[in-house]
Amino acid sequence: MPQCSATDGGYTARELAETLGGRLVGEGERRVAGLAPLAAAGPGDLTFVTDPDRHAEEIENCAAGVILVPATADLPVIPGRPLIVLQDVYLGYARASQCLGARRRLRPAGVHPGAFVDPGASVAADASVAVGAVIGAGTVIGAGAVVSAHCVVGEGVTIGAGTFLYPRVTLLDGVEVGERCILHSGCVIGADGFGFASAGGNGWEKIEQLGRVVIGSNVEIGANTTIDRGALQATRIGTGVKIDNLVHVAHNVEIGDHTAIAGCVGIAGSARIGAHCAIGGGAGILGHLSIADHVTIHAMTLVTRSIDRAGHYASGVPHQEARLWNRMLARLRRLAR
Repeated sequence: MPQCSATDGGYTARELAETLGGRLVGEGERRVAGLAPLAAAGPGDLTFVTDPDRHAEEIENCAAGVILVPATADLPVIPGRPLIVLQDVYLGYARASQCLGARRRLRPAGVHPGAFVDPGASVAADASVAVGAVIGAGTVIGAGAVVSAHCVVGEGVTIGAGTFLYPRVTLLDGVEVGERCILHSGCVIGADGFGFASAGGNGWEKIEQLGRVVIGSNVEIGANTTIDRGALQATRIGTGVKIDNLVHVAHNVEIGDHTAIAGCVGIAGSARIGAHCAIGGGAGILGHLSIADHVTIHAMTLVTRSIDRAGHYASGVPHQEARLWNRMLARLRRLAR
């Protein structure tokens, strides 16, 4: 995260160049407060280009206030439109977006009169608790943290400094969330894991889930994602992990630092996922497996056994016309006979 403050007045080109570690070419006092695509950017906007040759005409006609460009670019300086030269333009854009977009999550400090905070809870003086939020006994909310409207935070929860909860986030008892995390609306952290013992003809007996969920710092969790508490020990999400919407992380799962997980992934209980992994949308990971560091799992892959080496892994058949697919299946059946 770059060191920048969220201000309505935006940033000068010089300030952004210093923050992003880039080289400024042109006027340094030009100020921008927004982000926009190359073709739509106006004088108050920052934009970026990764392939100057491909977008030469758009660059020439662009009205943006500041443009981020790669170090390989050889562009003329146009008066009033400074350039910031970066080794990695897309990374620079990401960091600039954090500066220019941070004010979206600014909230006034204090507890709204319409919130309920148990007397046994501790809320930092500069934290924000919005209307309709419920904070349970023994919970600690760190400096600058934000609990938005109608969030439910159970007993004995820890929320680290600078963490932001969007409306209707649910953190159940004993959950621990690190610093500078972002949790999007509807996510539920700490629900019971799916644990039942067969009672034969009498159905199923519930196994009480007595563990916790522990989430590191700088984690982002998407809307309507669920992370179950452990049965006896904790479900653990490492530092810097990014989880998309509609992901299910079952009980006792461990996810290593800086792993990214796309939408609709399902991870069954007690799976161990390494650090710096990337898991594509709709993938399924069976329980009690181990996945090494630096593994990429392609979208819709079903992981049925452990992966002990870094690399790219995929399964499944790409979509085809239904008639052709049915003919292929018929031939496979004949081969089996």
